[in-house]
Amino acid sequence: MVYLDTSVVVALLTVEPKTTAVAEWFRSLDEPPTSSDWLLTEFASALSIKARAGRLSDAQAKRVRKEFDALISGGLRLVPVGRSAFQRAADLVSQHRYGLRSGDSLHLAFALESGAGELATLDATLARNAKRNGLSVTAF
Repeated sequence: MVYLDTSVVVALLTVEPKTTAVAEWFRSLDEPPTSSDWLLTEFASALSIKARAGRLSDAQAKRVRKEFDALISGGLRLVPVGRSAFQRAADLVSQHRYGLRSGDSLHLAFALESGAGELATLDATLARNAKRNGLSVTAF
């Protein structure tokens, strides 16, 4: 199972430097990837940041939200988040020498809890930590 962090979904649905590579990779998947319910909040935040910075108009943001809803409905499986994953994320982020931020520690904990074998990310720190925790990584 492949677990996606938010950076991959943002690149898939908006214009980012890695959008082409992410889209090609996404089309090549044999089975629908997985993410967690945390994606709902973090993706909405990413869109809001882009809109506040003037990188997305209101119309563009609305279109991207519809594309996101379609992705969730048909091409991406969301895993419910349990309390144990939040505790695991707290344990991961507490290991300050590894540089994880809270959102990334949540994604890593959810990937580990869901039994994913692979994590896809555009974040180098998350990629290093995923490898350190036994996951294979697709990094763009």
